[in-house]
Amino acid sequence: MRIAVLSETDQVETRVAATPETVKKYKSLGADVVVQAGAGLKTGIPDAEFDAAGAGIAANAVEAAKDADIVLKVRRPAEGELTNLKPGALLIAIMDPYGQDAALKALAEAKVAAFAMELMPRITRAQVMDVLSSQANLAGYRAVLDATAEYGRAMPMMMTAAGTVPAARVFVMGAGVAGLQAIATARRLGAVVTATDVRPAAKEQVESLGAKFVAVEDEEFKQAETAGGYAKEMSAEYKAKQAALVASHIAKQDIVITTALIPGRPAPKLVSRAMVESMKPGSVIVDLAVERGGNVELAEPGRVADHNGVKIVGHLNVPGRLAATASSLYAKNLYAFVETLVDKESKALAVKWDDELVKATCLTRDGAIVHTAFQPTA
Repeated sequence: MRIAVLSETDQVETRVAATPETVKKYKSLGADVVVQAGAGLKTGIPDAEFDAAGAGIAANAVEAAKDADIVLKVRRPAEGELTNLKPGALLIAIMDPYGQDAALKALAEAKVAAFAMELMPRITRAQVMDVLSSQANLAGYRAVLDATAEYGRAMPMMMTAAGTVPAARVFVMGAGVAGLQAIATARRLGAVVTATDVRPAAKEQVESLGAKFVAVEDEEFKQAETAGGYAKEMSAEYKAKQAALVASHIAKQDIVITTALIPGRPAPKLVSRAMVESMKPGSVIVDLAVERGGNVELAEPGRVADHNGVKIVGHLNVPGRLAATASSLYAKNLYAFVETLVDKESKALAVKWDDELVKATCLTRDGAIVHTAFQPTA
């Protein structure tokens, strides 16, 4: 069984799909591991460290992927890279499959079994494989650091002989994994933190971290959750009241961090141009959804925009701005999944195609797109 770890070809991608720690674990599963030369350099892992962990170092992608049974990457390979993979190989990465019909067709035609790590089901046994959570957690943390770097003032309240410095006011929109980590990080830095979310259950999580929950808490809001724990569609009247509350709140904030992302759909617009213009010059907005169209009007992917003195931060690949930590967690997510595909006794690949983890993540197999959510319509 041969496992190949390939370099990333996207210039904004700094992460790597394996670390010396996971290479050793793959070796203990009975695998030969080959790492493409330079794959870990942006993460701070030189080839010598992979070599010391027992991996072979291949000069290029062609040599690394040659005869590999499993190919590990961070991002979906470009079409030109697929020619290096042998038919039947397992290709495991963050595939970004939504709206990518041509890319999925190319994966099928390459006859690889492609697995999308971000489709891992949210069940107990798959928690250790949850790349969305491991990477979003870091994105929430980094968003606060990026906001602090752009904000020209101190975050905590300081009592000095020259006078008192007020604490920064931080508003986090969305209390998922990224949002909760942003709240915790901003609180650790001494900011006064508020947050909002469409799910009533988020109120308790927000308050447990020491932040104040901002929402129109009328009877409709209290009933806004289904028995399954999902948010119900709110009435137009409620949405108008909530929007007015959020707009007036944003005008008083120093930093706003938006984290709302819905898989397979454009990011919802949360902050309008008028809201941006209501903020004081020197304020900062960080849009963590900028790669999906953005939560903030005026946000620009890949740069820090300035509108009337308000900075709108639109960095791409925010988890990759913490490349070493992000790679370490992602590599562990990958290993936990790969381990389920290997027979421990024979030390050979033994994919259980009817396993719920495999069925949830497998996009293509035997020349066809097999995932029901992505099969082309006639």
